[in-house]
Amino acid sequence: MVGFEVGAVPFNPDGWGPPDSAAAGLTLPNQPSNVPFAPFSRSDKIGRIADWTRNMSNQARPGSRQGGFHQSDTAFDFSGDDSFANLAADEDSSFRLVDTSAKSHHHNPNRPKFNHRWRFNQHNARSQLPQRRDEEVEAKKREAEKERARRDRMYNNRSQMPQRRESSVFKSSVDIQPEWNMLDQIPFSTFSKLSFSVPEPEDMLICGGLEFYDRSYDRITPKNCRPLERFKSRNFFKVTTTDDPVIRRLANEDKATVFATDAILSTLMCAPRSVYSWDIVVQRVGNKLFLDKRDGSQLDLLAVHETSQEPLPDVKDDINSIHSLSVEAAYINQNFSQQVLIRDGNKVEFEEPNPFASEGEEVASVAYRYRRWKLDNEMYLVSRCEVQSVIDMNNQRSFLTQNALNEFDSKYSGVDWRQKLETQRGAVLATELKNNANKLAKWTCQALLAGADTMKLGYVSRVHPRDHFNHVILAVVGYKPKDFSTQINLNTSNMWGIVKSIVDLCMKLKEGKYVLVKDPSKPQVRIYDVPQDAFDNDYVEEPLPEDEQVQPLGEDENGADANAATNDVEDKEINNEAATA
Repeated sequence: MVGFEVGAVPFNPDGWGPPDSAAAGLTLPNQPSNVPFAPFSRSDKIGRIADWTRNMSNQARPGSRQGGFHQSDTAFDFSGDDSFANLAADEDSSFRLVDTSAKSHHHNPNRPKFNHRWRFNQHNARSQLPQRRDEEVEAKKREAEKERARRDRMYNNRSQMPQRRESSVFKSSVDIQPEWNMLDQIPFSTFSKLSFSVPEPEDMLICGGLEFYDRSYDRITPKNCRPLERFKSRNFFKVTTTDDPVIRRLANEDKATVFATDAILSTLMCAPRSVYSWDIVVQRVGNKLFLDKRDGSQLDLLAVHETSQEPLPDVKDDINSIHSLSVEAAYINQNFSQQVLIRDGNKVEFEEPNPFASEGEEVASVAYRYRRWKLDNEMYLVSRCEVQSVIDMNNQRSFLTQNALNEFDSKYSGVDWRQKLETQRGAVLATELKNNANKLAKWTCQALLAGADTMKLGYVSRVHPRDHFNHVILAVVGYKPKDFSTQINLNTSNMWGIVKSIVDLCMKLKEGKYVLVKDPSKPQVRIYDVPQDAFDNDYVEEPLPEDEQVQPLGEDENGADANAATNDVEDKEINNEAATA
């Protein structure tokens, strides 16, 4: 049996603990000499294991109390002892943590680790905390600086984004004179609550003649597109209400109280969708009310990208400016309405010829339907409505309206018609409904007012984005006006409610001339009392001759102009280009 040997225990007559090894002549094997007796590890400070000479009731010690015992008042607590302060300071100065985790070759130790769970991972969050208080303060300052820089970048990016079109500065369609008296202003928000139902209208008279629609245009695709032709020999008429001899005759016969045209009524009906400024002249004569337009009014043109978020250039000389695109769109629309017809001389003639054409003059294919609606028991409204063609369908003739959407640069719309029309026609139409909501709504209103069975929409694009004279027809699509109005959220009861409210307001005015102006910067309309001679001579802005505004010039073999007498805006530009060539 192996015995247990007890080693020699030295006696210390001078105090507690083992005696000084040097004085006692004792050495411990495998132990360094002159080292204080205390268990320690690499992370612990070296010190005494116990101090039996301490005052156990130290009043100055934090947490101690008279006549009581605190857990820190022990012989083994050295939290208040600074005997090893210098040693601890030296130890902290050389102390470093060693990271044993795998590191990448290009790892930056000062860069925090980010992943999809970093923000909510408490372990990672703890590992990124600095080890010292001053480092923690500096880290918080750096994080605050990064957050401030991020907010600045977001603000700068938002300020550089295109602003909404309503916040852009547009010019008024008519110069407001100081002698005009503003009577009332109506915000568009009140129009959305209006509703009025009218019975089916009756045809008072149909004038003009119509050609038949060419069905082959329904099969056009971007791959077999057709160039847009120019019809310089056909005359188009944009006659206002009071200059219409048929309306004057119906007014003398007391057939109605209110007289207007489909272009004017559609502008009123779709007023809440409009962004650009427009104006309508109101004349109260006796118990009659005439809604007119000025000569050279914006109603004769077609707005392009009116409701788009992408602003158009404000420079008038730019081919993509608001005015230039409006003239180009009117030119395209009128030529398209004549190109999609069967021009073989076969026409459908109506009761009376075109009331605005001279004898022997070639006019465009158009029929004017003078229709009457009953607004109340004592008030009727007569409007001149237009249809452009006729078609035989199921042994019955149907009226058609023809309008053209034009693409000038796919960068503005974001959709390239040549690539999307065949495969994603719905996306193209949705983009146009976003960018030209007011124009499409007005075309739908005019088709409903005219009683057209089908409305044809053509997609016409420039041959080149910088060539605004040559165009091609990429596709033609037909819609039922009632179905299309439902698709674009156009409520007929609300349309007539707006017209009825404007008519009731104007019928309360005294006899005279007034002008209804859409505010260029706010969604509201204002009514001004103007002199009787207003708009006769001095108030015409950028006149556009009605018999020449869409007549492109022909060129002879030398490239000279075939007709130098016209003063159309686009033809002037062609003349200048031909002269410089």
